Amino acid sequence: MKIEKISLAYGSGGRLTNELIENFFVKNFSNPLLNELEDSALLNIKGNKIAFTTDSYVVNPMFFPGGDIGRIAVCGTVNDLSVKGALPLYISCGFIIEEGLDFSILERIVLSMKKAAKEANVKIVTGDTKVVEKGKVDKVFINTSGIGLIDKSIDISSKNLKGGEIIIINGEIASHGMAVMNERNNLQIEGDIKSDAAPLNDLIGGILREVKVKTLRDVTRGGLATILNEVSQKCHRTIEIYEKDIPVSKSVKSACSILGIDPLYVANEGKCVIFADEIYADKILNIMKKHKYGRKATIIGRVLKENSASVQLITLSGFKRQVVMLEGDQLPRIC
Repeated sequence: MKIEKISLAYGSGGRLTNELIENFFVKNFSNPLLNELEDSALLNIKGNKIAFTTDSYVVNPMFFPGGDIGRIAVCGTVNDLSVKGALPLYISCGFIIEEGLDFSILERIVLSMKKAAKEANVKIVTGDTKVVEKGKVDKVFINTSGIGLIDKSIDISSKNLKGGEIIIINGEIASHGMAVMNERNNLQIEGDIKSDAAPLNDLIGGILREVKVKTLRDVTRGGLATILNEVSQKCHRTIEIYEKDIPVSKSVKSACSILGIDPLYVANEGKCVIFADEIYADKILNIMKKHKYGRKATIIGRVLKENSASVQLITLSGFKRQVVMLEGDQLPRIC
């Protein structure tokens, strides 16, 4: 049956989002730069390698433990540039504001963006503002774009993976999605559940100065499972991950269990996965664990030489389970 209308599931970051992008946007806008479909486009301008990215933020509620829509707008753009190996430099911001919004709310968002930009050492250099009639938008939507420079020696792409690489994540997953879920629905789930929203450029830059990394990905919408599937499909290799090694805090694990949600599919705003040759594992972990955003870094899996695109989870009981892309929409309006 032909689907005639867009549902919320098409914004989940999972399989339906990928289908929407491929069938409408890539199909009609197709060019070699766009078709790479990584976190940032890689541009070559007069011999300079430049990363360019854009994203829109529609999180509900706008404020939650550990962050807010302004912080994730800056951090998300910084991280999309960073995982391409770029040094983030400049950001734009576009605001669509609902008529009737309190100035105090807008000021709170702007000050949060200012603080996050200072932490990430980037400048917000241009932007746009639109105000629409009440009910035409939900309080505030923000679009940010970013530009960064890439050193000529850096080559980061999912296509670099040949099998044998280890996979490292910089810390516990699923805290952002569960923090937003808890706040939105006033679930009053006990435990210290806070968003992990953070700029990762300093952490990633420290690694890239010391180690040759094959690829990097920002773990956001769709969660860890979806990102690993995207990488697997790009390199056409099987990825194997180990349930016992995937870091999830006790409070988040408990909340997911209560709500029947798999943390592998929950959004993050301060997590990246690094794919590198095994000989660099100890060095990467040492660098990460010295940084405030990498203290709980761990190896969670590896890329197999098997020439087949799939993600396999080795469960706590030792069984193998296929991990597919997020199918529906567990948590709408997360970022």
